[in-house]
Amino acid sequence: MSLSVNPPPILLVEDNPMDLDLTLRAFTRKRLTNMIQIARDGEEALAYMARWDAGEQLPAVILLDINLPKINGLEVLRQLKAHERYRRIPVVVLTSSREDRDLQTAYDIGVNSYIEKPVNFSKFMDVAEHIELYWCVLNERPH
Repeated sequence: MSLSVNPPPILLVEDNPMDLDLTLRAFTRKRLTNMIQIARDGEEALAYMARWDAGEQLPAVILLDINLPKINGLEVLRQLKAHERYRRIPVVVLTSSREDRDLQTAYDIGVNSYIEKPVNFSKFMDVAEHIELYWCVLNERPH
């Protein structure tokens, strides 16, 4: 098995153009070295499994919104966590949902973290910094 020279990507699953832009700007400001891959709905997110099967590098972390078109984020999470190989990929729900039911369901399925999206940019920058530091630098990933 060869070691990749590039740090693993971050898969961002987000359908809201404003939230997508905010997240990308926050990561750019923090000079994140991980490439950001984008899926704009649940169907696109699940299509990454075929890409990983074909040899694309697994992400360091998946940032997953819950309220997605086509297939909702909880179903995406359910399918990822049910997969023998991909269930170990850390998934962070990054959502505007304040529903206790969503929080409980996400943890029941196996989410690694649940973060409510901050509304202002400076707080979003803090979230981006913590995501990068923990999930891309500090966290030990299985091989």
